[in-house]
Amino acid sequence: MPPGPVQADSQREPAIERLLGRLPEFRDAAAQIKEMLLANLVMIGEIPSPTFDEQRRLRFLQDRFAECGLVNCSTDELNNALGIMPGAEEERHILVVAHGDTAFARTEDHTISVNEDHAIGPAVADNALGLAAVATLPTLLDRLGIALRSNLVLMGSSRSLGRGDLEGLRFFLENSPLKIDYGVCVEGAQLGRLSYNAIGMLRGEIIVEVPEEYDISRFGASHVIRILNRIISRIEQIPLPAEPKTTILIGSINSGSTYNIIPNRAEMRFEVRSESADMVRRLHDHIQQIVDEMVVTTRANVVFHVVTQREPGGIAFAHPLVQITRRVMDNLNIEPQVSPSLSELVAFIRNQIPAVTLGISNGRNLGKTNEAIMIEPMYTGLTQLLAVLIAIDEGLCDVD
Repeated sequence: MPPGPVQADSQREPAIERLLGRLPEFRDAAAQIKEMLLANLVMIGEIPSPTFDEQRRLRFLQDRFAECGLVNCSTDELNNALGIMPGAEEERHILVVAHGDTAFARTEDHTISVNEDHAIGPAVADNALGLAAVATLPTLLDRLGIALRSNLVLMGSSRSLGRGDLEGLRFFLENSPLKIDYGVCVEGAQLGRLSYNAIGMLRGEIIVEVPEEYDISRFGASHVIRILNRIISRIEQIPLPAEPKTTILIGSINSGSTYNIIPNRAEMRFEVRSESADMVRRLHDHIQQIVDEMVVTTRANVVFHVVTQREPGGIAFAHPLVQITRRVMDNLNIEPQVSPSLSELVAFIRNQIPAVTLGISNGRNLGKTNEAIMIEPMYTGLTQLLAVLIAIDEGLCDVD
C-alpha cells in the first residue's frame, strides 16, 4: 500500500508513538557514525564555495552520493548536486536540500579544526554541517536497516545566498521531471530551528554617484556621503505598523577610500521585511519616492536597485508536518525556535510544496572566520532530521 493520508487519528497516533519510541535508537546510531559525519564536514567545508563558484564543493558532494550507492548522481545546469535513494514503492519524492554556497571568498583560509567538543572554521555551521548531514543520511539509514517507501532525493543547491537568490533550488523545482511531494531544508545551525513559513521581503541597494565636475557649492548640492545620510535618515523616519509586523534593516554602508579625498560614490544595502506583501510594496514605493526626490534636489545620480523580492506564505502551524516536527523536538528535549524563513524554504513555498527548515547543531560566531559548531548536539540534530523524514514517508504528515 503506497504512502498516503492516514485517515484517522486512531491509526496515526500509534504510528507516531512507535516512531518517537525509536528516537534513542536513532541517536545511538548517529553517534556511532561520528567519524564519517566529521570527515564529511571537514572535506566539504575546506573546499571554498562562494556564491556562483560552488562547482568544486558540489561535485565533491555528488561523488559522496555515488560512494553511498545513490542512483542518478549528477549535477545540473546550475551545478546543483543530486542523488536519489530509491524507495520501495517509488510513488512519492521527498527532497532534502542544503545550500552549498558560503559568504567567504575563495582566497579565505578554509581550514577546519576539529577539537574535542567543536569544529571551527569559516562557514562550518553555514553550511558545511548542513551538507555533511545530507551526505551522511544514507549511511545512517543503512546502519539502522531502514528502507523508505518514498524516493529520497538528496541535494546540495547552488546560488542560494545574496544575489544568488535561491536560483539553484528554484531552477530544480521548476524544471525537474520529479514531482516533489515534501521538502526538508537543512541548516548547520541552530539546533531547534523550525521554519515553516516565510515573510514578505525586499532586498535593495541605493547607489549615489556624482561626476568629477559636480558643483558641490550649488544650492542643494552635497557630497555623496551626506546625500546617502539624508536618504537613510528619511527611510528611518518612515512610520512602520505594529501589525502586520514590519521592519527595515540597514545592512551595509560603503563609501570613500581615505581621510582627505571627497568620494564620488556611496552605496547602502538594506532589507524590508513584513508579514504583508502589500506593506512591502508600499515601502518599496515610499523609498523610490525618497530617491526620486533626492535626484531632483541634489542633481546627483541616485539609483535604487531591487536585488530580491519575496512573497509571504507557507504551511500553517496546525499542519501535521509542523505538529509532528514539534513532537519530535519535544521528545529530544529540543527547544523549538520558530521563525519565518528567508532561505531555501521560500522556493518550496513558491511551488506550493509542504516543507520545513531544520538546524542540526548549536553554533557561535556565525558569519565570522572563527565560526564554530558543537559536535555532541549533532547526533540529536541528525536524529531529528531522520525522524521527520520517516514521518513524512509513512504518511503521518499528510493532511487528511
